[in-house]
Amino acid sequence: MQWARDALVSLGLLVLLTVPLLGQAQPAANANAAARSGAETVLVVGDSLSAEYGLKRGSGWVALLEDKLRTEKPAVTVINASISGDTTSGGRARFAALLRQHKPSIVIIELGANDALRGLALDATQQNLLAMTRAAQKAKARVLLVGMQVPPNYGAAYSETFAGLFPQVAKTTKAGLVPFLLTNVADIPDPSPLFQRDRIHPNETAHPIMLANVWPELRKLFK
Repeated sequence: MQWARDALVSLGLLVLLTVPLLGQAQPAANANAAARSGAETVLVVGDSLSAEYGLKRGSGWVALLEDKLRTEKPAVTVINASISGDTTSGGRARFAALLRQHKPSIVIIELGANDALRGLALDATQQNLLAMTRAAQKAKARVLLVGMQVPPNYGAAYSETFAGLFPQVAKTTKAGLVPFLLTNVADIPDPSPLFQRDRIHPNETAHPIMLANVWPELRKLFK
């Protein structure tokens, strides 16, 4: 039912503010070795949806991406610098250091949901996304923005404005875009089988679907 789906999405987004901080940044040695060998490095900067919260290690969409690339593009290194609860301002604050440390050739930015939940000004969210995208591009990295949505109970105008931030930034910067990370997860008639017992976090069954949403756009960015 629509109301149940909206409530579930609300809870799923709310957790991004309340879960403990959980980062998965990998050692810089991996990225440095990749840079020396001329291989590509993919840097993921996101929140709990990318930080594998509540999941068995290796079952989140970023880990699944790493497995996929190990088979299809074995020279590619994946660095997951996602932190649960992060906002675009938090990501922006640590972004320059991440670029210097990991020297990525591709950057995936999955941030923004917490900005909406905290009631932060959406123009600031847009400026943070623009700043991170441009900084990555200045560092010669290709960028993939991962879009999010908030449910209609935030108000139609607010929800539409928020969802529109991601394609606007992508169009302005010519970055790649995943319109909605949780397509076929949070927007189906009964999403409950795709969430953990708390009915808040996407479960292991959902993360391959999330990767399937990301992969077609990410694949376009590889040389």
